[in-house]
Amino acid sequence: MQENLSAVATVNGVALHGGSDMLSAEDLRQRACIELLRQSAIEAGLLAADDPLPTDGAISVAASEAIDALLERALQLPEPTGDACRRYHAAHRNRYAVGERVRARHVLFAVTPGVDIGALRKRAEACLLDLRCDDAAADDRFARVARDLSNCPSGGAGGDLGWLRADECAPEFAKELFGRPDIGVLPQLVHSRFGLHVVEIMERDAGAVPAFEAVREAVAQALRQQTFATALRQYVSVLAGRAAIAGVALDAAATPLVQ
Repeated sequence: MQENLSAVATVNGVALHGGSDMLSAEDLRQRACIELLRQSAIEAGLLAADDPLPTDGAISVAASEAIDALLERALQLPEPTGDACRRYHAAHRNRYAVGERVRARHVLFAVTPGVDIGALRKRAEACLLDLRCDDAAADDRFARVARDLSNCPSGGAGGDLGWLRADECAPEFAKELFGRPDIGVLPQLVHSRFGLHVVEIMERDAGAVPAFEAVREAVAQALRQQTFATALRQYVSVLAGRAAIAGVALDAAATPLVQ
């Protein structure tokens, strides 16, 4: 959702956008975080003071490298322990399944140039509600709705996508279909680069789950990413607490980052 900004958002006086730009709140927050880090890299002597200001949110190559160096210095991240890795693996075993498949079908409401997104969403949500409330499985209402409404060629086959593996789907589509136990019509619309999908999972094949030792490094990397994301949020929060920020909402903390 976009917001019509009445004023230019700034970080320590540096504008994050043009006065006529339309930016979402999330885009503004992202730009503000990057600008906080860019300014901190200058303050730390890792970036020249005359580094060019971002253009449409894009920073210089030098600024990007300096921010990487700043974070490497500021975020002293502990290495995940073996016990932590084992606990994470036990709680997320299905994420590491090999050969996981789902048999699915969908109704696609495609996003095309000039389409009214609001109206399209209402149609998709009405379809989702209709199919979730339908209990007359015998007449295969889902297939009939797919043939009538879907903008995907699969509509002619009742929306049937057959058996799918995660690597055969767009990543954002696969994220909603895999690594979960749901069978039946998913309770929410699935968003992808192609549009809005009403999805029914007809069958699941869990595949084979490797032993912990086989995926130890992948598990450790997942924990490293979690730790980095948490520490980065805390660090940016501290920077925000020290900065003069206008026109954008950021969580701000007055205390230093505690590692």
